[in-house]
Amino acid sequence: MDKQGIKERLKRKKKKFIILFWSVFSAAILTLVILFTLINNGYMGFMPSFEQLENPKSAVASQVISADQEVLGKYYKENRTIVDFDDLPKHLINALIATEDIRYYKHTGIDWLALGRVAYGIVTGKDMGGGSTITQQLAKNLFPRKRSHFDSKLQWYFYMIKVKFKEWITAVKLEKNYTKKEILTMYFNNVFFGSQSFGIKSAANTFFNSSLDSLKTEEAALLVGVLKAPSRYSPVISERTRENSLQRRNLVLNQMAKYDFISESTSDSLQQLPIKLNYNVSSHNRGLARYFREYVRKILTTEKPVKENYPAWRHQQYVEDSIAWQNNPLFGWCKKNRKANGETYNLYSDGLKIYTTINSKMQRYAENAVKNHLKEDLQPAFEKTKRNSDKWPFSESLSQSKINQIIQNAVRRSERYRVLRNAGLSEDSIMSNFKKPVKMNNIFTWEGEKDTVMSPMDSILHYKKYLQAGFMSMEPQTGYVRAYVGGINYDHYQYDNVNLARRQIGSTIKPFLYTMAMMPGEYDPCDKVPNANVHFKLPNDSTYSPRYSTNDKEGQMVTLRYGLSHSLNQISAFLMKQYGPKALIKIMRKMGIQSPLPPVPSLAVGAAEIKLSEMIGAYGTFPNKGVYAEPVYITRIEDRNGNVVARFTGDKREVMDTRTAYKMLKLMRSVVNNGTSIRLRYKYNFKADIAGKTGTTNNNSDGWFIGNVPDLVSGAWVGGEVRSIHFDNIRLGQGANMALPIWARYMKKVFADSTNSISPRDSFPKPENLNAPLDCFGNQNTDTSEVNKIQQGEDLF
Repeated sequence: MDKQGIKERLKRKKKKFIILFWSVFSAAILTLVILFTLINNGYMGFMPSFEQLENPKSAVASQVISADQEVLGKYYKENRTIVDFDDLPKHLINALIATEDIRYYKHTGIDWLALGRVAYGIVTGKDMGGGSTITQQLAKNLFPRKRSHFDSKLQWYFYMIKVKFKEWITAVKLEKNYTKKEILTMYFNNVFFGSQSFGIKSAANTFFNSSLDSLKTEEAALLVGVLKAPSRYSPVISERTRENSLQRRNLVLNQMAKYDFISESTSDSLQQLPIKLNYNVSSHNRGLARYFREYVRKILTTEKPVKENYPAWRHQQYVEDSIAWQNNPLFGWCKKNRKANGETYNLYSDGLKIYTTINSKMQRYAENAVKNHLKEDLQPAFEKTKRNSDKWPFSESLSQSKINQIIQNAVRRSERYRVLRNAGLSEDSIMSNFKKPVKMNNIFTWEGEKDTVMSPMDSILHYKKYLQAGFMSMEPQTGYVRAYVGGINYDHYQYDNVNLARRQIGSTIKPFLYTMAMMPGEYDPCDKVPNANVHFKLPNDSTYSPRYSTNDKEGQMVTLRYGLSHSLNQISAFLMKQYGPKALIKIMRKMGIQSPLPPVPSLAVGAAEIKLSEMIGAYGTFPNKGVYAEPVYITRIEDRNGNVVARFTGDKREVMDTRTAYKMLKLMRSVVNNGTSIRLRYKYNFKADIAGKTGTTNNNSDGWFIGNVPDLVSGAWVGGEVRSIHFDNIRLGQGANMALPIWARYMKKVFADSTNSISPRDSFPKPENLNAPLDCFGNQNTDTSEVNKIQQGEDLF
């Protein structure tokens, strides 16, 4: 072939090559364009819309915040708290950029130079680092990959290519919609650090118990290092991962020095430091006010009551729940209210801020008062009086068959019983199982949790031996609840004795009776009535007389003030005879008592079972000049962006005039100065103006004390889990010994705290034009003879 022919042939081959090259190139570009278009429009799986990119969803913990701005706890699926860019320490941002994306401020979501470096590494077999930008990592966190099953590696490769394209597109969109600062903020708010920590604020608190503004450089480097693989670089999982975490932290410090964020010498010195943690995994069930937080959770998320879900024996509960749902805006708030997108609120992921009335300091005082009284005084005394009893912890008077029935009921309510029953075991086999000793961990004692070996039956008895308690403190003028203690230990006893339990109230009902007597045109505190037994004729033609309270003035005329201060049942019966059960119920309803009240004569001595929260609200009427203020637990709720979405105020209504309220305060002051609560003066040395009332029920099953000072009403209940668990003598079992010391311990701390407005120097203001005689005793100094009698337990109620 001649030269010309060869030239022509080469020319044709070159032309074919060029055509083939551009055809392949164009086809590749077209394929990529089509692929990107299909991915971008969601034809190859989920792609976030513009609206979703504008408002990317991430589960944010809802916070319960005290009145003094302390976070009491959180509700969450993911423990995440949102922060702003200004909250992020500069060295934290520098650590991330130095390690993950040094060209962060130069690219628009995809770093082509980094991708080229990765490609070169793949070809040469060298480790050239990753190519994902911070924005791409954010895209992956905001819209995570779905777990999928692959039949082959090839299938997995194709899937990963598609995923990477999706993340690239999302990253570019994020860069268009947000500034670099906003992307960094979103990144730190969304990344997972392990140990149930989502977001940098939760991680700093979990690993170092630190706020972001206190986060040290080496701590920031450790947290950034953990992000690469939380399970591999965690400083807490194992010795191996801790060593990995140290090496990774030092690599981050090296990178910071490499890019001049810190000096070489600083990097070297920081790398010599060991890892120092203050590790504390966040939990729903940790922290302050746990009973209170659970009460808030329940009422906010409760479903609308459905009658079919309530068995016949819970009909009354259905009625009460229905009324609460209808009339109380807090009940079911998350279900009743909707966000802008039409969805109802989710307490666990919507990042709500729930501002409560709880004062964190007063809450601590209350929790310590309950714990210390029962741990140091009451439980040891209870065990000392019972330890030699074959029926421990039950009353000696209780029959063995009744004890067996109580235990059987407890067994049938247990989770172990449910599991064994569902497994098909017979009743005899289950009972046999409950009698076999097994290893048990974290058993409650006042000395701390213990591991031991005991049978499940013995475990039930063990937990029943501990006396229970409830305490609540409220501002009477506002209804704001400042302290709320539902029990002795939330881990082991989750039954709420403030807003769930109803217990017989004993003589704490008597101020309601005396209120009717103090109404205008009726009696005054110094008016005298007969101190004699009172008989009531019942519908079945039998008679009823309240248990007689012995005293030195039997058969004499005594003042009403004397009758209340000594808690004489016969004086209460006299007043009940004058006004009747229906009148008493009417006044109690006005004062916020919603629990069932039987219209019977025994109501005069506290036969009704009432919630502690209702009693505190009712007693607040007296220092609030006759105006009842409903207890308020939450003042407002904000969404994650700080917008107020709900405000709450309590109901207020006038129940009595100011003179009647003041006369009642004078009557209850005599209880403290000369009556059943006198130990507040002689034992606890209170000089403050205090009006209070003790209460003790039959067999000492329930001990109460509710005390008012001008700007605070607080009260405690103490008793066994069941009424047959109690002290067998009145000296130890009366309310003045069981409940009053909790109030005293609490108020000592409250009065000593200069940061609150509760002062021991404040007095109840006397209303104008009150001319009724109030000082029936003349000399108000403590009567030592009365002290001796009260110490011996002569005042039974």
